[in-house]
Amino acid sequence: MEPFLRKRLSFLSFFWDKIWPAGTPDDSVSGFPDSDTNAELEAPAAEPCTPPAVPGQLFRALYDFTARCTDELSVTRGDRLYALKEEGDYIFARRLSGQPSMGLVPIAYVARATSDTLSDQPWYFSGISRTQAQQLLLSPANAPGAFLVRPSESSLGDYSLSVRAQAKVRHYRISMAADGGFYLQKGRLFPNLEELLTYYKANWKLIRNPLLQPCVHQQPPEWDEWERPRSEFTLRRKLGEGYFGEVWEGLWLGSVPVAVKVIKSDDMKLRDLAKEIQTLKSLRHERLIRLHAVCSAGEPVYIVTELMCKGSLQAFLGSPEGRALSPPTLLDFACQVAEGMSYLEERHIVHRDLAARNVLVGDDLACKVADFGLARLLKDNVYSPSSGSKIPVKWTAPEAANYRIYSQKSDVWSFGVLLYEVFTYGQCPYEGMSNHETLQQIAKGYRLPRPAACPAEVYVLMLACWKGSPEERPAFTVLQEKLGTIHRCLHATLT
Repeated sequence: MEPFLRKRLSFLSFFWDKIWPAGTPDDSVSGFPDSDTNAELEAPAAEPCTPPAVPGQLFRALYDFTARCTDELSVTRGDRLYALKEEGDYIFARRLSGQPSMGLVPIAYVARATSDTLSDQPWYFSGISRTQAQQLLLSPANAPGAFLVRPSESSLGDYSLSVRAQAKVRHYRISMAADGGFYLQKGRLFPNLEELLTYYKANWKLIRNPLLQPCVHQQPPEWDEWERPRSEFTLRRKLGEGYFGEVWEGLWLGSVPVAVKVIKSDDMKLRDLAKEIQTLKSLRHERLIRLHAVCSAGEPVYIVTELMCKGSLQAFLGSPEGRALSPPTLLDFACQVAEGMSYLEERHIVHRDLAARNVLVGDDLACKVADFGLARLLKDNVYSPSSGSKIPVKWTAPEAANYRIYSQKSDVWSFGVLLYEVFTYGQCPYEGMSNHETLQQIAKGYRLPRPAACPAEVYVLMLACWKGSPEERPAFTVLQEKLGTIHRCLHATLT
């Protein structure tokens, strides 16, 4: 509030000096961060003071502005403008960044540029947040005394000085005065940022932190059309938690419903995640869950997909609505999953964790396979037989559970167990048996019994999926074809 009142009502300076004597510290020392915190000393955002335009002066856009007529110029926050003349509450300017064009821009939407070469300064970092500044300064490439200047996040037109102090980063507000100068502490005004930094390099004890060298620039991760900042996503309701992390219902840009998988870094091999995400981006099929975006720079990693309103197939089958479904509808679910798995089979993608919990259901009873390939990213001590309950033994083929040999044929075994789940309305397979007992019984030749709702022809396919030798199990293309034939015959019989 103080900077705003001093800027806008400067003729009351005597009164303001009575309330806020110049040089009086806001905390223990003016311009200092608290010694026990990393809090940025930034006042609430105040309306920037924009001086009258002078022909030939450089400005920058503080806000997005969309032209409402042909005389006006649309600008985006951060655009650089060259003022040609002032016209009332507007400046007539030429845009220097982006596509060159001219027009009127409201003067309230711009601020005078402090330096034509600011972006060339090694210590100036535009477009980074407080968190990103901390990550950069605390990286191995930088030592205590490294510093940078960045635009303030909470007050447009002001800046922040971030300095590494041993194992922490301190942040200081650099405010703009009404005449366009800059100050870090009241009473010490500088015409530009460069002179301000020169002064505090020589008088670093005033801020208790030496300014030794500009922060080392690091090559940012390569972003593509899939990569989005986490700030675009709002997590609203937790839907569940599994081997791969938490799943949340969320909103993208405040309006688009999405599902957000928040990856647990403790359990995942994040160094391999980028390659797996590239695979996810390349897969497109109506029976696979659709990828919307990823947030893979830093942690936690977000994998953002379409939201399926009825949740997992396992949970849906056990609900009152699911339990009321007829065998033909259950068979239709099986056909849809087989179609999605056939697509993965054609592209030599091994799912590794096919189960009803990893199939999602939409409002129109459309089924989509999810989480394909993510099991590859689980750390060995998490996804292994020795870790007990972590590996889904009851859905896993013997060669995969015992020897970690995964293939499309091990996915076929899991599909047979999924068929059992479907026709038992979500019942857990091998109920009453431990993982160890399950593996023992399977090795002795035991197979799950035929569910009451399961057609005999489908049970024959289940048993084929559970052949001891992987080579004897059918391909997904064969399963899709045979299940489709059974479904058509069953539907014709009932109609």
